[in-house]
Amino acid sequence: MTDTALQESESQLSPETADRHRAIASLQEELEAIDRYDQRIDATNDSGLASVLANNRDEEKEHAAMLIEWLRRHDTVLEGNLRTYLFTSAPVTEIEAEVEAHGGVVASPAGASGTFGVGSLKGESL
Repeated sequence: MTDTALQESESQLSPETADRHRAIASLQEELEAIDRYDQRIDATNDSGLASVLANNRDEEKEHAAMLIEWLRRHDTVLEGNLRTYLFTSAPVTEIEAEVEAHGGVVASPAGASGTFGVGSLKGESL
């Protein structure tokens, strides 16, 4: 299991950092639950149990997505990275190479399926 404890005293943290920690710790727990359910689904020979476990696992995926969205809304750097790498078709290492070639900014990553890129966050037109 992942350690979700604070590394610094909460009294030294801004409320924003403490809340991001709470969200990240919760996301870690959701991802660990997804993994546990996947393993249990693979291990059981009972199709009824597997169906219940799959339903529970998929609820955890919904929770994880909600936490990722909350984090995106509260961390502009993470938002930029998500807009660069998510929902693309090119290998992520190629997208990373393009980002690095452009000094960390790419308006339209290779293989992007959407209309948003890091450039849109910087006020640049696409």
